[in-house]
Amino acid sequence: MAVHAHPDDESSKGAATYTYYRSIGAEVMVVSCTGGERGDILNDGIENRAQAERDITGYRRREMALAAEVMGIEHRWLGYVDSGMAQEDGTLPVNSFAAIPLQTSTEPLVRLIREFRPQVLITYDENGGYPHPDHIRCHEISVEAYRAAADPDRYPDTGDAWQISKLYYDRIFNAERMNSVYELMKVEHPDSPLLEQMAQRRSWVDLMPKLATSRVSVGEFFEHRDNALRAHASQVSPDSSFFFWPNDIQREAWPYEDFQLVDSKVESVLPETDLFAGVKDLS
Repeated sequence: MAVHAHPDDESSKGAATYTYYRSIGAEVMVVSCTGGERGDILNDGIENRAQAERDITGYRRREMALAAEVMGIEHRWLGYVDSGMAQEDGTLPVNSFAAIPLQTSTEPLVRLIREFRPQVLITYDENGGYPHPDHIRCHEISVEAYRAAADPDRYPDTGDAWQISKLYYDRIFNAERMNSVYELMKVEHPDSPLLEQMAQRRSWVDLMPKLATSRVSVGEFFEHRDNALRAHASQVSPDSSFFFWPNDIQREAWPYEDFQLVDSKVESVLPETDLFAGVKDLS
């Protein structure tokens, strides 16, 4: 199970991994905490723009359904409303996801965990990947639900207790990946306009600590990842230089998606190449 703040987050943060595990028989569920209602339209070339402007909530639901189909995963909405970014005084819209008490917003995720009974849970770290209020709250409810789902005394009306075996944070955007792809791009495509933009981003990711413990080889599923991202057409331009780099270069330089194991109830030797290491066979 992977828990994300908004529709499109799942496609930029783990889609190749989810598709890979589906290909070998694992059940995969993505949970979107909010509907992304406060997201802007970021692609000027979007089809049916008038419809998107009139009903961004419905439009993004359709995009998410298409992305889920591309990945072959199950998908659930947690049902909360996008908080947007905090106002200058730190306030958030009333009844938005990050404004709702943690105990309240954790309950439906506990219910889903006890229903789906995942062996692995993936979410963001305490900074949310970046400090959007919904990303931070996504981290908070994911960690809280990971603990609460195993305790039969908590949320007793949400089903039988279930202990998830492993908890991971997403570490897909990291300096090793960016630097490896950038160096090979310089050799293979020295005139590419992507190089300048990638060089600017290197200074950002170079500040990140190296926290990944688990590296899953998913290069053959990069096209699925990209197609899932493009399904979110209101949020992702089809030629976005932030998301789309040549896949042949990526497969040679860094054919992985990276995660950090932060808690485990089973034995697993680090570093890992399989998020299910130490868990019973998928079959």
